[in-house]
Amino acid sequence: MYFPYGDKEITYLRDKDKLLGEVIDKIGYIERETDPDLFSSVVHHIVGQQISSKAQATIWQRLRDTLGEINAQTISSKEVPELQALGMSFRKAEYIKEFADKVQGGEFDLQKVEQMSDADAIEALSSLRGIGVWTAEMILLFCLKRPDVFSFDDLAIQRGLRMLYHHRKVDRNLFEKYRRRFHPYCSVASLYLWAVASGELPDMKDYAPKKPKKSKKDSKKRSAQDL
Repeated sequence: MYFPYGDKEITYLRDKDKLLGEVIDKIGYIERETDPDLFSSVVHHIVGQQISSKAQATIWQRLRDTLGEINAQTISSKEVPELQALGMSFRKAEYIKEFADKVQGGEFDLQKVEQMSDADAIEALSSLRGIGVWTAEMILLFCLKRPDVFSFDDLAIQRGLRMLYHHRKVDRNLFEKYRRRFHPYCSVASLYLWAVASGELPDMKDYAPKKPKKSKKDSKKRSAQDL
């Protein structure tokens, strides 16, 4: 199942923005898979944080093989060390177990979240440990299929804006200008900006100022601090 959009959204965005319209025409229809199950979507996003897509897929398959079905009941039946043993960090296992327990106990109402406004749903989802605002926004887009998601915290969206409109920097005020322009179909605009940022159109470049090169000594210091 792909994120749903069609001629109505494309025509609207073409009329609102000539440059984005040209990108849409060059790239064509974009198929981005969605996950219709809110519980599994939250778990999948927690598992995938700060690891490669390949590692995420491996852990996800282990979860499926172990649990059969990934839902609140099956995860609640496991202890944190059992979940961690499937390849995720102890902290992620804690987050997933806590989320499942809240759903199982009725403390977190998934159906209620599905009926909320975008702002309220983001607030509810980001109240969960392991889910930040950006992750909540991605869940709205790729699970709940909300049509007007535009994430300031998404670095690829900012990169796409710089590349398409030749900006050196995208601050909050500039970002909100584009949000107003693409509303109410910001999600579709996001799909195309992601495509631009990923190099779908090779003739486009990023206009962000180049960062000064770090010396080897500075690089070592930075790496040590990151550890």
